[in-house]
Order: sequence, then structure tokens, then C-alpha cells
Amino acid sequence: MTRSARFDATDLARAGVFAAVIAVLGLPGSFSVFGGVPITAQTLGVMLAGAVLGPALGAISVATLLALVAIGLPLLAGGRGGPGVFVGPTAGYLLGWVLGAVVVGLIVHARGRRPVWWRTAAGMLVGGVVVIYACGIPVQSLVMRISVDQAALANLAFVPGDIVKAVIATVIVGALVRGYPRAFRRTWAAPSRVLVPAP
Repeated sequence: MTRSARFDATDLARAGVFAAVIAVLGLPGSFSVFGGVPITAQTLGVMLAGAVLGPALGAISVATLLALVAIGLPLLAGGRGGPGVFVGPTAGYLLGWVLGAVVVGLIVHARGRRPVWWRTAAGMLVGGVVVIYACGIPVQSLVMRISVDQAALANLAFVPGDIVKAVIATVIVGALVRGYPRAFRRTWAAPSRVLVPAP
């Protein structure tokens, strides 16, 4: 059975730790490819938050980071912070981080089951890539006053890096499941037993 949805002090501390992890992943800043498109590692932290903490607590972790950014702390890659980032071209992607963490957690821990590599990989790609793009591209299109197609085309340069991050996150989660299952907030449902009739 899965644990109660209520959060205790340990859960909130874990959320704080993952908020810090996402912030630390922004410290190297960003690098540019294909004509100046910035790529950062912070979405890797978002993926891990959803997978390790589960959908609700993972979202709380990401929302905590964004709340600190909103009050001015420079926790985004490149030292960005302040309310202005939530009205700029990347605003949709930031809000997509929260929804992405939820979707990652829901898929990785579907029906309270133990994470397996293929479901973890699916969660990372759907929640950590597709959902974030689906939130970010329309907002980028609106803010920059370009078509959705143009915004989507501009984001193609991000796709290889995000796939690499999804693979890395899948490997990390698999290693934690095998070597340190206590890292995960929830316990997992026991697999159903197959009854074999006596001869």
C-alpha cells in the first residue's frame, strides 16, 4: 500500500533538498548551441523531483524553488531571478516544471508500483520533456509574438539535450531503486501473486 498523502517534516525537508538540487544544477549556467539557444541542467532536477518524491511532493519542491525565484533570488541558470522571469518568454516553461514533476511522478509510480526502467523512461520523456514543451511553447509564442510553429521550430535545438537528461534521470532512479530505496518518499504496492493450482 502507498503511504498517506499527508506530509510530515521529513517530507517537507526532502522537498527543500530537491529545490536546492534544482538550484545547484543551474550554477554552471547555460551553454549555447545552434545559434545561441541556451541549454541548462535544471530540468534534470525537475525530473528527479517528480520521480523520487512522487507527484504531489515533487510539485511542491519545484513550486518552492519558483517561489524563491519570484521574490528575487537568482536561482535560475545564469543567475536569473525576480518576478520578471514569469512574464518573459520562458515563463511557460517554468510553470511547466510544476506540471511536469506531477506527470513524471504519476507515471513512474503508477498505481503505487515499484519504478521499472521503461515506466521511468516514459515518465521522464512525457512529463519532463513533452509536458514542459506543451506549456512553454504557447507562452513563448505569445510573449515573442511569433507563431506557435515558429516557437516550436526554435525549440528543436533543446530536444537532444532534454533526451540526454531523461536518460540520465532514468539511470539515476534505477540506481536508487536498487541501491537506496529509502530515498523514495513512498513505499510500493506488493506485486500480485500468481496462484498455481496444486497438482
